[in-house]
Amino acid sequence: MSVSMRQSMRIGSYLMKQKLTRNKKFPLIVELEPLFACNLKCAGCGKIQQPHDVLKQRMPVEQAIGAVEECGAPMVSLAGGEPLMHKDIDEIVRQLLARKKFVFLCTNALLLPKHLHKFKPSPYFAFVVHIDGLKERHDESVCKEGVFDEAVAAIKLAKSKGFKVNTNTTFFNTDTPQTIIEVLNYLNDDLGIDEMQISPAYAYEKAPDQDHFLGVTETRELFRKAFADGRRKKWRLNHTPLFLDFLEGKQDFSCTAWGIPSYSLLGWQKPCYLMSDGYVQTYKELIETTDWDSYGRGKDPRCANCMAHCGYEPSAVLATMGSLRETIRAARGI
Repeated sequence: MSVSMRQSMRIGSYLMKQKLTRNKKFPLIVELEPLFACNLKCAGCGKIQQPHDVLKQRMPVEQAIGAVEECGAPMVSLAGGEPLMHKDIDEIVRQLLARKKFVFLCTNALLLPKHLHKFKPSPYFAFVVHIDGLKERHDESVCKEGVFDEAVAAIKLAKSKGFKVNTNTTFFNTDTPQTIIEVLNYLNDDLGIDEMQISPAYAYEKAPDQDHFLGVTETRELFRKAFADGRRKKWRLNHTPLFLDFLEGKQDFSCTAWGIPSYSLLGWQKPCYLMSDGYVQTYKELIETTDWDSYGRGKDPRCANCMAHCGYEPSAVLATMGSLRETIRAARGI
């Protein structure tokens, strides 16, 4: 596991504050989507299925910053769409960093070389590049040849300029333990990625490809084999040990989708960025009007095969903080 001491201390302090104030529902990280437009048409994503007039819209800087301040999350994931297509994305990042928020800019990296000069390295900032496998597998996932090579070149460029670069990798039922091992070894050892995030694919309802999402049993078997022989300990994975246990089937949790709320051009999305049961205009309304207990595996049929980090990493974080043994275990990876 690889999480910076600075980030760990900040989040630990934040969680303690929530506990002392007896706040039962709070965001760990907010998923901020200042646009839906993208320069790729990935098979597993449905964001660009939005109407044309919505795809043309860009969230004003003031609105983006206001949403983050409204919910109070200590971390922000800037997603989309492709955030680098937003003309003011660098200003959004600057203002968030000025507020000492940890900012993760999610990108397919195709536009990164063109826009890299607009950003400055910071211990609070990282580019998170979408990598869904080695060359052939990744290019197939994003439905365009050559993207893997361009992404790798952009990663190397960003790292040479002193930026922290993370990756986000989604695995499908076309993956095997060996393909997981190969891509994580490559990202960890060859590219020197700072922190890697992984997640089993969830059946995102608007995605063009509905045939390659993992079931719970498939997920557990896949990761149990991939993590065998102590491999997961050597990879710089940006997850709690309990979430990785969860992927292997050693632990089970209830979904806490409120831990990673999603805000976009349409408002606060109920209940999470993978499911859309309506939008509300304020964070308070999201928390108070969403029936959170009706979501998760065993509750909503749409959640039956979901083991995505957006719902279950917050659960693992809360379980870690509630156990001295697990807190010590997590701290050993910092």
